[in-house]
Amino acid sequence: MSSPDFLARLYDHHAQALFAFLLNLTRDEVDSKDLLQDLFVKLAKQPGLLDGVRDERAFLIRLVHNLAIDLMRRRRTREKNYERLAGETASLFAPAADPDERAFRAALTEALGELPIEQRAVIHLKLWEGLTLEAIAEALDLSPNTAASRYRYGLDKLRERLRPLYDEIA
Repeated sequence: MSSPDFLARLYDHHAQALFAFLLNLTRDEVDSKDLLQDLFVKLAKQPGLLDGVRDERAFLIRLVHNLAIDLMRRRRTREKNYERLAGETASLFAPAADPDERAFRAALTEALGELPIEQRAVIHLKLWEGLTLEAIAEALDLSPNTAASRYRYGLDKLRERLRPLYDEIA
């Protein structure tokens, strides 16, 4: 299989999910696009990188997760106002006509942004990508127990944060 065909197949099958994962981690559309591009440049330069990989998606998630973490670490060391940048959120959801739905989506986006990145990554992969905790553990190079605890703690924080909104709507 030629490299352009291989890269095109990888892109067609995985880019949308990888971009959504990156957007949830970085909270920035431009950074997410840049990191996705970095991934495919890396794959083009190292065509054998996926040789022997059992689960392409899990491996690609691990690669983009590492790229995102590296980006954030570089920023943290270079910029003192990292907190301001991390607080900027991109909309994770499509626009909604219903005002209650808009309010909920905005609150959920904000609540997700308040989670530690480690918990946010696991929450995204479980809820939006439908991965099992075992697959998440493999993709993020964690023990299954660590993935499960990050998921549980993240959900607990989201429930606590969103409970007043739920009580108001219900």
